[in-house]
Amino acid sequence: MQGGSSWLSLPLCISPQLLLLAMGLLLKTPAGLAQENEADEAVHSVKFITKNFIYGNPEHKVNVYVKMHRDSPFLVCMDLALSQSEVIDPNYLWIGPQGQNLESQSNMNLTETGKLMLLDFNEAMSGPYTCTLSYRVVQGDMQVEEERYQAYKFMVYAYREPDYTYQVSVHFTTKDCSFAGNEEFFKDLEKVLDHLISPVTCHIIHSSYKCHSVKRPKHVLEDELFVTFQVNPFAPGWEAACREATTDCEDVTNSRVQEARWLIEEFFRKQSYVLKHEFQNTPVIHYIEHSFQVMRLDSCHPGFGKNDVTHSDCTNCCVACDPGTYSSNNNVVCLKCTNIRITSYGAKSC
Repeated sequence: MQGGSSWLSLPLCISPQLLLLAMGLLLKTPAGLAQENEADEAVHSVKFITKNFIYGNPEHKVNVYVKMHRDSPFLVCMDLALSQSEVIDPNYLWIGPQGQNLESQSNMNLTETGKLMLLDFNEAMSGPYTCTLSYRVVQGDMQVEEERYQAYKFMVYAYREPDYTYQVSVHFTTKDCSFAGNEEFFKDLEKVLDHLISPVTCHIIHSSYKCHSVKRPKHVLEDELFVTFQVNPFAPGWEAACREATTDCEDVTNSRVQEARWLIEEFFRKQSYVLKHEFQNTPVIHYIEHSFQVMRLDSCHPGFGKNDVTHSDCTNCCVACDPGTYSSNNNVVCLKCTNIRITSYGAKSC
């Protein structure tokens, strides 16, 4: 391939389509990315949810985070130290967020040993869960019995994984900032990247470029295209892709946008190889090696938000908005409601 061929019929220019073609499908197909992509993004987990049992604490409340539409771990009406001892005639009384007795509730699994599991959890079930344990202590001579009581409080919150979007920036050299081919190159690049990630129902949004003169160490002054765009998982057809996993749609879209991010990163990683091995002369517009940068942007569903202070045990979670707060859009912050007092969790409006 000669460096003089170009989509603009101008010397030493190269289109993104030509680069993609020259790569000869060096990129891997989306279906083959699943295993390699596992190391790219660690699956977020909340430390409490990784355990089958969560014990109470007599000195303070225990925060518990339960993913939407999942069952909670068992909340144990006992602290860990007491659970290692013999407990005589134990009785358990569980009270829910609305002051209701939880015995025989349809969406609860309450065992005879005082363990409570909340089934198919949602934001409306968030709030304080209190258990009172009563038991007897018998003296060694069996003549003296003492009845004791201990209360345990659990604050249980519904959470979602945030929706991922990736902000990407990349640089290209160009002939000069007034070069007529800059705009067409940018539009072609956008089309190529959109086509590249369309199989995983993702698309490019908020794309733009600017041209700047840059002086790098040990290099002459060069004009460069600073290209930025976002990789978004909600391309047309994404709803159908989530139809079989409606309750955890963010897991599906997050997995797909991670694949899209990997495809784009691999595309730019191969640019240097293509330029060195497929072109005798370096094109005027070409990728600057190692200029690829990516940052993840999170958003939350309406009714959910992040709060690193209140929810320090679940800082990456979109947690149901507390009573008195709301979130009506896809921001990551729950706002205070100044007009009407909101008494429920997960409010979407004030």
